[in-house]
Amino acid sequence: MFNMLSSAWRYRFFIFSSIKTELRTKFIRSRLGGLWMILNPLAQVIIFAFVLSAVLSARLPGINNQYAYAIYLMAGTLGWTLFAEIVNRCLTLFIDNGNILKKLAFPKIALPLIVMGSALVNNLLLFIAILAIFGLLGHTPGMALLWLPILMAIMVALALGIGLTLGILNVFIRDIGQVVPVVMQFVFWLTPIVYMANIIPAQYHSWLVCNPLIPIVTAYQDILLYNRAPQWLDLTNTLIIALVLLLGSLVLFRKASPEMVDQL
Repeated sequence: MFNMLSSAWRYRFFIFSSIKTELRTKFIRSRLGGLWMILNPLAQVIIFAFVLSAVLSARLPGINNQYAYAIYLMAGTLGWTLFAEIVNRCLTLFIDNGNILKKLAFPKIALPLIVMGSALVNNLLLFIAILAIFGLLGHTPGMALLWLPILMAIMVALALGIGLTLGILNVFIRDIGQVVPVVMQFVFWLTPIVYMANIIPAQYHSWLVCNPLIPIVTAYQDILLYNRAPQWLDLTNTLIIALVLLLGSLVLFRKASPEMVDQL
């Protein structure tokens, strides 16, 4: 494990250069460039806000703003977008880079780190865009924003733990790549992003603990919507799950690395 991480550190300039090249390529190949990285999630927010705001905005307590539901949507979308991008890209990461893995000698752990770095930059751009929209809507987040980097770190650990594991399994069992996008849609709708958690019937509350995303997304909403610190007690279980999954994925990655190249 230590050797794997130390090799990634030795190739840190390769990782940073690859992230820079990937982001630059997105800007060069499109007239709108990096705007597409934030337009897609914002378009989703606009659609949901337009369709559902009349139904759900009246149930959003504590916010004196006529655009409260749109603000709520953007807060949850910011966290979900980071998670979804890392998981979805890690899912086919090794398959997409099969030729590179066969031809070039570099630590394979660099690939998920490149994905992580690129996703963080994309999420930062989305965050800046959301803050600008908040300003236009008359909503100004406060000092609670200082907690956001910790939430992002937990979200990245959880997403990498899940995504890296699925990406490895997908090399050997290609059906994984077909199943995961469907599961991700279920996970999205089972997480209170579009709707508020308080509208879930009481008999289903016990199932909420099965979704480790809920405490993180709720913390994003607490920070961006209500300007209050996250409920750290609720986040403890998610942090433990994220660390266990991340460590488990690294162990699996180390053991499966020699065989992955042959499968590809």
